[in-house]
Amino acid sequence: MHSTLIVARMQPESEVDVAQLFTDFDRTEMPRLMGTRRRQLFHYRGLYFHLQDFDADNGGTLIEKARTDERFVRISEDLKPYIEAYDPATWRSPADAMATRFYNWEAGA
Repeated sequence: MHSTLIVARMQPESEVDVAQLFTDFDRTEMPRLMGTRRRQLFHYRGLYFHLQDFDADNGGTLIEKARTDERFVRISEDLKPYIEAYDPATWRSPADAMATRFYNWEAGA
């Protein structure tokens, strides 16, 4: 399994709206097209964490293909009132907001 963690800024009172946007998005075939197995959203003191688990890391090719899909474009636009880049000066794409894993442990591994 492969995971990504996006870090951004979000006002905590936006959690219901953001959750609803992802609820609607995840009811489509988009998660399957992207290879998404699980999505979890967290917030802490104005920060937003978007953890996504994938079956495999296909070099991001499934995500790159999905980025042009109208549903992906739409949710990206719909999230703008609620989610801000952690560092707007350096943000160009979600890849610029991904945390870097520096340790991993799994039971039985």
